[in-house]
Amino acid sequence: MTSMPAGEGASGDPVDSGNAFKLLLSCPSGLPPSRVYVDFNPSYDRIPHPDANLEESINEIWIRRLKENTSLYNGKKFRYAGHTLHHVDGLDQESSVCLHLGLTDYRTFVGTNLNPLWEKFLIPSEDDPVRCQHTSSPLGNGAIVETSDKRILVLQRSYNVGEFPGYFVFPGGHSEPEELGISDHQNDKGLTESEDLNRKVSQEMFDGIVREVVEEIGVPAESLTDPVFIGISRREMNVRPTAFFFLKCNMESKKIYQLYSRAQDGFESTQLYTVSRDELGKMALRMPGCHHGGYVLYELMIQTVEDARQSSRWL
Repeated sequence: MTSMPAGEGASGDPVDSGNAFKLLLSCPSGLPPSRVYVDFNPSYDRIPHPDANLEESINEIWIRRLKENTSLYNGKKFRYAGHTLHHVDGLDQESSVCLHLGLTDYRTFVGTNLNPLWEKFLIPSEDDPVRCQHTSSPLGNGAIVETSDKRILVLQRSYNVGEFPGYFVFPGGHSEPEELGISDHQNDKGLTESEDLNRKVSQEMFDGIVREVVEEIGVPAESLTDPVFIGISRREMNVRPTAFFFLKCNMESKKIYQLYSRAQDGFESTQLYTVSRDELGKMALRMPGCHHGGYVLYELMIQTVEDARQSSRWL
C-alpha cells in the first residue's frame, strides 16, 4: 500500500485536501481480464451505522438533493470492500487479484460518502474495509489512455457537476450492475450460477471502462486496445475508491479532438487535453485525490516497464 498525506503535493507545494489519496492496490505490470476475479457477495454490502440519527441523515440528504435536482437517479453501483492477492509460487507479484464487491446505490453514496458528516461513518481501523464498512464506497473507474502520438487524455470537469467542478480528471465513471441486469442479490443462486455471475461482473469492470472512454471522449471502441487493470486509488476526502485501467488509442491527438466535440457525455466536461508525461504530473496536483492516485499508479506502471527494459539490456 502507498499513501499520500493531505496538504502537500509531490513537490512540497500546498494543495487542497481533496487532492490527497491512498493507493489501496497497485498492479504495475497491468492485469488482463483473465487475472482479475470478482467475489460478488451480499457479505460485502454496507453495514448500517448503529447511530440511528446518522442513518436517518442519509434519507434527509437525499430528499433535499431531489428537491434541488429532480433529475437525480438512484442507480445501483458495485461497492468496493477489499481484495485478495493470489501469487503463483511466489514468482509473480501480481499473479491475480480477487476484488470483493457488494451492491450499493447512488442515494446511499450521497448520504454517506458525500454527507457533510462523512467522517462520522468511519471506524478507527488500519483495515480499510473495516474502516469504511458503514459507507457506500461505490467503486468508480478511470482510464489512462495513451494516443498514437504518445499523449495522455485528460478532461477538465464542467463547473455544473456536483463533485470537484473545474478539476482535471481521467475519463471514467462506474461499472454498472444494471448492464448485467443486477438490481439486488439473488441469495438462491447455486454455486455454478454464482461463479458465472462473478465472471460477468469481472468482465463488466473491463467493458465498463471502455464504454466510459467511448462515451466521454467520442472515440470508437475498435480504436482502443484491451484495458489492463493497474490498481485502486482512494480519495482521502469522502473515502471514495476508484479502479484504474491503462489502454491505448490508435488515433492521434488531432483526430481525437475532433471526435471529442461530438462525444455522447461531453456535457460532463468542458475541455479535452492531450498532454505529455511531464505535463500530466503538474495537472495531477489539480485532480481529485482518487484521480491523483490514478496518475501515481500510471507512473508506477511506466517505471516497471522501464526497469524491465533496462534489465533486459543487461541479460
